[in-house]
Amino acid sequence: MFPKGFEWIVILIVVLVIFGPKNLPKLGKSLGSTVKNLREGMQGDDTSDQPEESEEDKEIRELEEKLAEAKKKKEADSDEGPISE
Repeated sequence: MFPKGFEWIVILIVVLVIFGPKNLPKLGKSLGSTVKNLREGMQGDDTSDQPEESEEDKEIRELEEKLAEAKKKKEADSDEGPISE
């Protein structure tokens, strides 16, 4: 069902008449970038699924880690009890 031989010539002539010779490079460039983006999207890049972590999110994560460490240290200290000599 794809165009063959003479059909491609007719299609190119119609495109040239509609868009004009000055706009064909722009049309080709936009068509090429669209195909490139489509191929990249179909590859299923895993990194694009995960949004980048913002500075605020990084700070929150670091504070949560410090809080968890402090809780563990407090629990360890309370388990030991007072040291008697």
